[in-house]
Amino acid sequence: MGPVLAGVLQLLALIGALALAYIPLGTYMARVYSSDKHWRVEKWIYKGIGANPDTEMRWPAYLRGVLAFSAAGVLFLYLLQRLQGVLPGSLGFSAIDPDQAFNTAVSFVTNTNWQSYYGEQAMGHVVQTAGLAVQNFVSAAVGIAVAVALVRGFARSRTGELGNFWSDLVRGVVRILLPIAAVAAVVLVACGAIQNFSGIHEVGQFMGGQQQWNGGAVASQEAIKELGTNGGGYFNANSAHPFENPTPFSNLFEIFLILVIPFALTRTFGLMVGSVKQGYAILATMATIWLGFTALMMWTEFAHHGPAFDIAGGAYEGKEVRFGVGGSSIFATATTLTSTGAVDSFHSSFTGLGGGITMLGMMLGEIAPGGTGSGLYGMLIMAIIAVFIAGLMVGRTPEYLGKKIGSREIKLAACYILITPALVLIFTAAAMALPTPGNSMTNSGAHGFSEILYAYTSASNNNGSAFAGLNADTQWFNSTLGLAMLFGRFLPMVFVLALAGSLAGQKPVPRTAGTLRTDKPLYAGLLVGTIIIITGLTYFPALALGPLAEGLAS
Repeated sequence: MGPVLAGVLQLLALIGALALAYIPLGTYMARVYSSDKHWRVEKWIYKGIGANPDTEMRWPAYLRGVLAFSAAGVLFLYLLQRLQGVLPGSLGFSAIDPDQAFNTAVSFVTNTNWQSYYGEQAMGHVVQTAGLAVQNFVSAAVGIAVAVALVRGFARSRTGELGNFWSDLVRGVVRILLPIAAVAAVVLVACGAIQNFSGIHEVGQFMGGQQQWNGGAVASQEAIKELGTNGGGYFNANSAHPFENPTPFSNLFEIFLILVIPFALTRTFGLMVGSVKQGYAILATMATIWLGFTALMMWTEFAHHGPAFDIAGGAYEGKEVRFGVGGSSIFATATTLTSTGAVDSFHSSFTGLGGGITMLGMMLGEIAPGGTGSGLYGMLIMAIIAVFIAGLMVGRTPEYLGKKIGSREIKLAACYILITPALVLIFTAAAMALPTPGNSMTNSGAHGFSEILYAYTSASNNNGSAFAGLNADTQWFNSTLGLAMLFGRFLPMVFVLALAGSLAGQKPVPRTAGTLRTDKPLYAGLLVGTIIIITGLTYFPALALGPLAEGLAS
């Protein structure tokens, strides 16, 4: 079997698995967030944190819950890292430096999971399990909760109430993420991923010195790392490490975990707003972009010119031979079109255009299908922009799901889509203009610029993957990337929840002959075009200086 055919068959198998999971998982999640009953274990949690899960919240109260919980998470994870030297199970590792502890705490709480450290050389068992793995669960649940709040804004009328944040958070962890992650961890152990709390082992000589390997609860963290679109690996090599991702089957299974909840949430959305067709329209938009990017990535990596590429059957540099070009290409697009950040290959070694595709996937806003929750609410913001543009074309006040999109709504949506590009471009410009940050670049020219552009694109979009040629463990990058992650996560949530409150307060608008049908292929095509045009107009100059220049020159 040739490598191209193998890649295509992997893609078809992945699509089939996602299709099988779509209806049952999407329906189940809709029931989870629509139920008025609480499980006994959930009641214990509510009692422990002093929350009343039956109290409805308006958007300011919902936002305060998100921010308070996340701030407590940052503080706890920061202190856990700073105290690592005196904690049991630290494997002899010392406390993490203040700037790196800040960066890592922010990274995992914001669902970014950017890592400027070697996991196997810095973090002990307590920090990995009680700190990083816990945040993998709760940060993903926060994203789903905010998405559900926006969906309720569309579904409800004449009220500003969006549900209860604490209830949505706990249900997301207890009823969705924990059960699926437990099953996924067993599958990964069966594939060969390790799961233990052993110490450091000497495994022989390598390059003139002793080689050491850590044990760890790897499979359980790997499961929620992918399922929650987190991305932080137990080891520095991330999902290219055989302890995390041992076989081609485990590689495909991890891609499935990355995509399954974001895609299934479109059915949850359709059921909660009372129109499954609306969910299918959003699904079609996400799937079109994802398939297009995957096909383009596989083409650039298989068909790149040069005798070495021709002999190897594709651009193999920086890719695991266990997975091949096809498996690596599918993983790369899945991880950058979501907010996952896990990698099974070296993105810096992709072809110039291939590296550009990974960046462009993040620049779209990671909405195809995006992160757990963040992908859905990001796509719904773009849906509002698309109906606004359609309304301008015909001179009619735009409507979406029976709600008028007035000046307040469109201002909130516009602020949402402007935040991330502003962070990416301002921080990238500052890093290139100042003398010190440029010293962290491994390469010069267009590829060196791409390293820095990728880093801020990844941080601001809460992705967490890296071009990997950049030494980001400096005070400048730890601090500025940490700020980019904070602003890139929580400022958009402010506008999402404010928009949800505004929509929930409206009364439904009856459908007329002039109402744009947003459940039809025509609208899905308009939405795809809107996303690509807005992204292109925003980022084309920066892409032209980096990956496009490199790709066209090769």
